[in-house]
Amino acid sequence: MNKDHNTVWHNCLEIIKDNVSPISFRTWFEPIVPEKLNGDVLTIQVPSAFFYEYLEEQYIDIIAKTLRKEIGDTAKLEYSVVMEVNTVASNNSRTVKYPTKNQIEINKAPGMKPENAGIKNPFVIPGIKNLDIDPNLNTNFSFSTYVEGDCNKLARSAAIAVSKQPGGTAFNPFFLYGNSGLGKTHLVQAIGMEVKKAYPEKNVLYLSANRFMTQYTEAVRNNNINDFLHFYQMIDLLIIDDVQEFAGKASTQDTFFHIFNHLHQSGKQLILTSDKPPVELQGLEQRLLSRFKWGLAADIQSPDYDTRIAILKQKSYNDGMTIPDEVIEFIATNITSNIRELEGALISLLAQSTLNKKEVTLELAAQIVDRLVKNTRKDVSVDYVQKVVCEHFGLTSEQLKAKTRKREIVQARQIAMYFSKSLTKSSLSSIGAQIGGKDHATVLHACKTVANLIDTDKRFKLHINDIEKKLKI
Repeated sequence: MNKDHNTVWHNCLEIIKDNVSPISFRTWFEPIVPEKLNGDVLTIQVPSAFFYEYLEEQYIDIIAKTLRKEIGDTAKLEYSVVMEVNTVASNNSRTVKYPTKNQIEINKAPGMKPENAGIKNPFVIPGIKNLDIDPNLNTNFSFSTYVEGDCNKLARSAAIAVSKQPGGTAFNPFFLYGNSGLGKTHLVQAIGMEVKKAYPEKNVLYLSANRFMTQYTEAVRNNNINDFLHFYQMIDLLIIDDVQEFAGKASTQDTFFHIFNHLHQSGKQLILTSDKPPVELQGLEQRLLSRFKWGLAADIQSPDYDTRIAILKQKSYNDGMTIPDEVIEFIATNITSNIRELEGALISLLAQSTLNKKEVTLELAAQIVDRLVKNTRKDVSVDYVQKVVCEHFGLTSEQLKAKTRKREIVQARQIAMYFSKSLTKSSLSSIGAQIGGKDHATVLHACKTVANLIDTDKRFKLHINDIEKKLKI
């Protein structure tokens, strides 16, 4: 009995389902509709060109095997990509002479613009026809309010070049890295502001890596991953803050990899920030890291004394404050590592002066700085936690991350995970990826184990107290 297209594809799916993850199956195979079977050629309908490209890159091997099993060695596959333009359905077929890849015949309908077809915008109210998104930019973050110094000269110069010609320089992607509080977000948002001013027709979007991951998870859960992918393909300038948070998130990395490729190949601009340079990032796929290195990686360092003075003077001027030079010099001398803390000191000084009707004096500044320095817990990284734990137990970083079940090393690793969770902003997946390549469940188990031991083992609790003191110095 001859098989029809529905039977053939149903049988293929039964095999595919056992060879891919449930999420991948729901996302990439359930939306496919078998259209027809003409001899040994099966035609399947997919929701978009991106969907087709993703199947070809990721799943063509398993599709090939199942089709040969059902149809025979001469099996061929055609893709029918259905687009909706101005609510009128049109067909745009892509044919692959299967199993040879990349021999693609594309027949586009006259005047069709498939890149704008049937896209749902996750950032605006449904029903808006044009892509009119909120770029999520802070208008206070501009180049005019960003003080240049030796610590950021290269980064600022490159940022200005990118803003003048987004996607048209060698700085694509533009990868900006440095410790927290040094002005990375300010600088990348300044690029976005300039691009929107010079090119109002361009779609600019700034968001954190965490927000991107949340949206991706929701898209998978709601079975509208195709709309999510299409939306990001339409962005002209995409700014992702804190990409190190992608660590350990294999599915998110895979999706971002394809978005990155599409935008880069289309001449769109990508801007990324991180707390480390690409070469030091852990828990990220090598193919993604290699792309981060394609453009320019520029660092922002802690501001030197002259730059701190300039930042404080500009901030006081912008806020309408009159600050004696000796006060500015005192603050710049005593708060050295973080721009955010410098600005926080000025805000506190202004508040104290205004609320208590006091003059801005050196004595008042000394009180505020002393309180800030004592109460402000310094930014702690996962790397720093590992360093302190290793020093406490006399281990090397390599020993801590090694695949061993030795009790003393396992326990030290669990303690490092415990403090990383409580003292850093890193996700469980990111912590696990940086400490031995573990998953988030392992980190969660480690934290629970350490918490239980603190309650039941006095000697263990002493170790914890000693390490905690070192971390909070």
